[in-house]
Amino acid sequence: MFKKLIASASMMIAAHGAVASGLYSPYASPQTNHFYNLLFCDDIKIFKNESAEKNSGLWALLMADNPDKAALRKLADDESNEGRMRALAYNRLRLLGVEVPSKKLLGVIVEVPLEQGLDVLAAFSEGGVRYLNQSGKIAVFEGGSTAVGRMAKNLIVSSQPIVDRIGPWDKQRLPPPKSGNVRITFLVSDGLYFGEGPFQVLQKDEMAGPVLSKAAQLLQKVVEPRSK
Repeated sequence: MFKKLIASASMMIAAHGAVASGLYSPYASPQTNHFYNLLFCDDIKIFKNESAEKNSGLWALLMADNPDKAALRKLADDESNEGRMRALAYNRLRLLGVEVPSKKLLGVIVEVPLEQGLDVLAAFSEGGVRYLNQSGKIAVFEGGSTAVGRMAKNLIVSSQPIVDRIGPWDKQRLPPPKSGNVRITFLVSDGLYFGEGPFQVLQKDEMAGPVLSKAAQLLQKVVEPRSK
């Protein structure tokens, strides 16, 4: 069922009216829209406008016009690095014509359109979490040994079986899902994978159901006051 939902989603590009840049604005706030597009790690250019701290160290390597391919590969393969950085590194390597490993899962993003706007929960391989509330408010949790970090890593583990059974999306990233649907996007070493469909359908799906359940548990923890 999940594979069928992925195939049917390919018909949504024209219906949604995708923009040429692949960047979308589901929120009233430009800052929140920028943050939303950063989650998918599919456009290195928008990271170049981030904070000054990204001008040194590993970020300098990622942003270099002509990066050292061996160093870039080392960054990408190092599981202690942030999932977002690893995804960006693998993307750069692929653009440079370097062969990369397939199906290394680095992040999971769940998008749910609600009455007041789009709710987005993103978990990354090192345990970092980003939450965009339908109101446009943003919550950031860094990876580590916190309860949120452990739950984020569990979400990644529970999502790997889906990645093992499907393949990467070879077209432009789609706009946010329509009302009534939920989309799960997977940041993987060889590109973006995703599935989309009615929430009730995915909730009962043998592959997607456990992922949505883990995501719901993580979201509940994230919105708790002073979540640890």
